Amino acid sequence: MANVVVVGAQWGDEGKGKIVDWMSIEADVVVRFQGGHNAGHTLVIGGKVYKLSLLPSGIVRPGKLSVIGNGVVIDPHHLVNEIAKLRGQGVEISRENLRIAENAPLILSLHRELDALRENASEGTKIGTTKRGIGPAYEDKVGRRAIRVMDLADLPALGDKIDRLLNHHNALRRGFGLTEFTRDEVYGELASVADQVLPYMDNTWMLLDDLRRAGKRILFEGAQGALLDIDHGTYPYVTSSNTVASNAATGSGLGPKAVGYVLGIVKAYTTRVGEGPFPCELHDETGRLIGERGHEFGTVTGRPRRCGWFDAVLVRQTVKNSGIDGIALTKLDILDGFSEIKVCTAYELDGEKIDYLPASQAAQARVKPIYEVIEGWSGATGGARSWAALPAQAIKYVRRIEELIGAPVALLSTSPERDDTILVHNPFQD
Repeated sequence: MANVVVVGAQWGDEGKGKIVDWMSIEADVVVRFQGGHNAGHTLVIGGKVYKLSLLPSGIVRPGKLSVIGNGVVIDPHHLVNEIAKLRGQGVEISRENLRIAENAPLILSLHRELDALRENASEGTKIGTTKRGIGPAYEDKVGRRAIRVMDLADLPALGDKIDRLLNHHNALRRGFGLTEFTRDEVYGELASVADQVLPYMDNTWMLLDDLRRAGKRILFEGAQGALLDIDHGTYPYVTSSNTVASNAATGSGLGPKAVGYVLGIVKAYTTRVGEGPFPCELHDETGRLIGERGHEFGTVTGRPRRCGWFDAVLVRQTVKNSGIDGIALTKLDILDGFSEIKVCTAYELDGEKIDYLPASQAAQARVKPIYEVIEGWSGATGGARSWAALPAQAIKYVRRIEELIGAPVALLSTSPERDDTILVHNPFQD
């Protein structure tokens, strides 16, 4: 039985939450391996809506262990609030079903403030971040000054660590003309939440290795999308971590051989939140209609998502960057009723046809989509649970996507509801 990595194969918001929840039926463990509470996963189960941003999607399914890995940056106050909110919806959360890596870095108030200061400083430097401190927290991790979950267990030793952190941050704050943080302020922020976080702390890499060796099935859940990867995305309009599948090993503490099947989540059209290039973006009534039908608003930010036709060039690229074995195609039902549908098969750059997105920011802004027009369908795909229930032309559209991206469809999602899913191939069976 293969352990499965689920990654977004576009700019995020592809529907990873539902797919992870659906696949967790066969998983024993669900692991978040990167990102922070800038992720937004919406689950609809029996008409009840759960909105997650830091906790793994498997947390809503009884009998499964959820793990927040070392590759995640954790806002401890948000974590406590998210746990409380889910408990209010009837979800049981305890050490029995949630563990947090002891070496995961923490997000503090000073990270959130710095993130917002930078984002608001100038129009020319906007990235489109959620202003939740994700980037600055990762900077401190790489700069070897982060305060981590394990430090909450040794509060008397925090003084020197806080001083090292503030040597960096207070210099930045002076540059912005702001008052400096004191050691006592940061200490108080950490001490106020320590007792609520520490019950979940664990040596998760060892725990996961033991579970893997015992034959337990592990589902690795990514946040954001591969096109927001710090190395392989549309830099600098990216997130601050590696979102491609290979980071599932690093971000959980397991070796690369623990990763088996890579499932890429792909929306039947394309959306993006925030700044950055978007070759297939539609600024017309069609784009507005897709956004309206698809309820395209960010789970975390509430910002309207930019919408466009399916971009096979980008997905083909992420299939290669993440080693995707198969895809879960979501939101096919949003395209119901269109007389024709366009798919981007290549780009034009300065009069030349290319089949990839260039790494250069300037070149990315100049590429123009080359479209193939596909006949639409009048029947409904929403709620379909078998191929036989799909209009013939919808099936042709799916097959054409498979051809263009070089990966087969393993799952087809036809609504936000958990059970409205067509299984073509079970990734856990590889």
